[in-house]
Amino acid sequence: MKRIDLIPIDHDVKIGQECNYIDPNVTEDCIFYADGEPIGFYLKKMPEKMCKLADLANAEFRSKNVPKSMMNRASAINQQSAREDIKEKYKDKKGSEVSQMSVILGSIPPKPMVRRPYASISSVHSVKSAQTFIKAMLLLAKESELLIKEIIPSQYQKQLELFKDVPDKFKFGNLFTSSISNFNISAAFHRDTGNIVGAVNVIICKKHNSKGGDLNIPDYGATIGQQDNSILVYPAWRNVHGVTPILPTHEDGYRNSLVFYPLKSFKGLK
Repeated sequence: MKRIDLIPIDHDVKIGQECNYIDPNVTEDCIFYADGEPIGFYLKKMPEKMCKLADLANAEFRSKNVPKSMMNRASAINQQSAREDIKEKYKDKKGSEVSQMSVILGSIPPKPMVRRPYASISSVHSVKSAQTFIKAMLLLAKESELLIKEIIPSQYQKQLELFKDVPDKFKFGNLFTSSISNFNISAAFHRDTGNIVGAVNVIICKKHNSKGGDLNIPDYGATIGQQDNSILVYPAWRNVHGVTPILPTHEDGYRNSLVFYPLKSFKGLK
């Protein structure tokens, strides 16, 4: 696999700023290094077993079997952040709406501000029709862990150590506490400050008839291609990052991200 050494650059991106459309410049299998240490990797296509699990999870997610948080928004093609030549290419779709959906699995941290000062498990786990989706996602998380162990074993061991004081009941797999699936959701620039420092996230992409939805890390001038069945392993706590606008190329176009992440609020809980 190609080695990419991440070198900091100057930029004026701020947290909360919308992420513009930009063509990805990281599109081949690679391992990311920072300060001489491997911190993540990207595969443009996962192993076949993982692709099949992702297909199943995506199909179940899109079915009526899984309860979802839903909203509609104007297509990303209309956003000012979309590049003008992209908007021109897809101008026939102006004014359209796309469905945004999300589902959280695994552990949900305490939220005293909404009068829930205790940790809990996603209510989706109690939905009978969602069990195939949950099993597919859990298997996908565990296969992702094996891939981390194979490609960057030092990170695998580090994350196991970081999880020693996370109770088993709050784990989703061995290296994560939670999962979220985001359908047609891009993201403004942010940093995952709730994550365990030193741990990595996993982002698996399901994409059909769409462009964009790529991860941009301005600290390194890197935009990582999120093509169908790709996997990105990266420490989301480390840098500000955003997701570029998702641009459907056909009426049925979408981008769904299947994400596994480690929350620090579960460390040391009983």
